[in-house]
Amino acid sequence: MHVAHLSLRDFRSYVEAEVPLAPGPTTFVGPNGQGKTNLVEAVDYVATLGSHRVATDAPLVRVGAHRSVVRARVVRDGREALAEIEIVPGGANRVRLNRAPLPRTRELLGLLRVVLFSPEDLRLVKGDPSDRRGFLDQLLVARSPRLAAVRADYDRVLRQRNALLKSASGARQSAADGALRTLDSWDDHLARTGAELLAERLRLVAMLRPLVEQRHAEVAASAAPGRTTATMGYVASFELPAESTDRETLRAALLAGLELRRGDELDRGVTLVGPHRDELQLGLGDLPARGYASHGESWSLALSLRLAAYDLLRADGDDPVLVLDDVFAELDQDRRDHLAKSVAEAEQVLVTAAVPADVPSSLSGIRFDVVDGVVQRG
Repeated sequence: MHVAHLSLRDFRSYVEAEVPLAPGPTTFVGPNGQGKTNLVEAVDYVATLGSHRVATDAPLVRVGAHRSVVRARVVRDGREALAEIEIVPGGANRVRLNRAPLPRTRELLGLLRVVLFSPEDLRLVKGDPSDRRGFLDQLLVARSPRLAAVRADYDRVLRQRNALLKSASGARQSAADGALRTLDSWDDHLARTGAELLAERLRLVAMLRPLVEQRHAEVAASAAPGRTTATMGYVASFELPAESTDRETLRAALLAGLELRRGDELDRGVTLVGPHRDELQLGLGDLPARGYASHGESWSLALSLRLAAYDLLRADGDDPVLVLDDVFAELDQDRRDHLAKSVAEAEQVLVTAAVPADVPSSLSGIRFDVVDGVVQRG
């Protein structure tokens, strides 16, 4: 799998850009702020319909423009497909595949798989639980695009249940009684969609854990004793049944958790139980990574997570496009060499760097210079 051509119009800093790509490593080189990351961000957007840098689409549209367009020609199993995304801030984005409109944007998911490693990945270790949940859910959707609909359903039910809790907490007694009766129905909806999402997360963590452990042992081979072992565990916001990923069992446990916390939820006007409150717990040896890992150890763990995701997607049968966005300058020589060695055989690697010297020789390939938003073959 690889991207053969990338075309941008009014995306970020680009009025227009036409970038021919090929299998193997490609490097975008230029000073910071020239538009290198915008190129790989666009590739990732085709795969995920989201940005690794911002939470909304508005910053993706060039200042002064009303919409932007990203086109990518994707080659998979020897066949080409043209993906086109029209980004409309404040409106509905439009997607076409081989010139034919798709009814829903998420129907594009699965065409392209991308694993992106960037400086923002430190949030996977040092950031909030939502960052780690997002990592899991994005990987779930990459492996099984139908789960995008499951996640969307869960988020919709959660919003409606939160609105009901908020209104019930401030309502008169008669209105509150009615809201509580309605709440039972929303509990069922939340438990059903939540159990499906949770079952998939638990299975994913079970598959990722040995891959993360193996990758971290390689990346952090020279670390201090007791700090080379990475641990990973899923911590739910309610009592999980032991060793079970059965949806009905998880649904019943989630309903029990909701019942147990209902009083607290009514007091606070928000849902306190469910996958949106769960945590992917990362550790080094016997200590939690968050709050205890050094800067270098955090990089090692973040790198191990991304490489494990790459290994898992590759095991599914498709070599994902690997994007390394300005990461070599952040890594010490050992981690830099290990990363380069790990990904050198990938079908396509897209690298951004401020100077050519930041890129290991094993990833030298096609080079583009990026200056003032102009992309030229180096």
